[in-house]
Amino acid sequence: MMSFLKMVSPPPPATRFRQRVTANGDGFPAFLPKEVQNIRDPFARALAQRIVRVPVPLQMGNFRGNVMSSCIKPLVQLHDQSPVVLLHCFDSSCLEWRRTYPLLEQACLETWAVDVLGWGFSDLENLPPCDAASKRHHLFELWKTYIKRPMILVGPSLGATVAVDFTLTYPEAVDKLVLINANAYSEGTGRLKELPIAVAYAGVKLLKSFPLRLLANVLAFVSSPLSENIDWTNIGRLHCQMPWWEDAMVDFMISGGYNVASHIKLIDHKTLVVCSENDQIVSNQLSVKLLCELANAVFREVPDSGHLPHVENPKHIVKLISDFASGKLY
Repeated sequence: MMSFLKMVSPPPPATRFRQRVTANGDGFPAFLPKEVQNIRDPFARALAQRIVRVPVPLQMGNFRGNVMSSCIKPLVQLHDQSPVVLLHCFDSSCLEWRRTYPLLEQACLETWAVDVLGWGFSDLENLPPCDAASKRHHLFELWKTYIKRPMILVGPSLGATVAVDFTLTYPEAVDKLVLINANAYSEGTGRLKELPIAVAYAGVKLLKSFPLRLLANVLAFVSSPLSENIDWTNIGRLHCQMPWWEDAMVDFMISGGYNVASHIKLIDHKTLVVCSENDQIVSNQLSVKLLCELANAVFREVPDSGHLPHVENPKHIVKLISDFASGKLY
């Protein structure tokens, strides 16, 4: 059953990466917030220990220099397949892939999980712009510096919008797209960009609050016990403890965010559109609309899952990505 999950020796040629992590107790990188020690989910704890920072050159606005960018690198870089690159949802981090990432590795897929600029665990003390254009350019520079081959770009929710936006500008960097419960039809941050700065910061503090995050978790998952939801809430807001997080969020908010709806029809890459059976956050009708507007797309539904099927039903998501990568879905 699911024989693709069995570990086999990766085929040559390959490049092995050395992981360099400065531990901060229990093997966690020193740059992670101290609250990581309180997380109980064993998958999140294991993946957090693999987060590294790599220098990514960025020139946007008045910013010039390297951004020490957080990501999870594959243990082995294969040169005979397209790497899978995992984005994350709005205001999240690579820890969102805690239950899917190890299964993708076991399926012998070269897998990267990257933190979108302005979220996650990068070093942004010298804050660069965090608008959509900067996020896009940062991802391109990371790809150009380290990945270097057309990738299978995977984006859930707003991460799907990030993936579409990136592909429109840098089509040569993308082999295929996987869009999960895509929130691709939102019109940016709307009137939030017009808020006075003081009000914007107050709103961002509310966004960080535990009760609001817990409510979002309750809506995101079909069914999970309260204790698990509390732990998953702490995982989802861990990056909010980074000292630059509020400034980066306000910068994104007042920049206007993403608005790619009118350009979706221009995407001609092979695309897997995935929606969950019980998503209470993004309507399944939007996934169907996305399927109809994309020129070269297939559609699959994930049963017994809410907004984050890569957390609730990781085996199903890995099967879909693996089959799509190998061409079985086309």
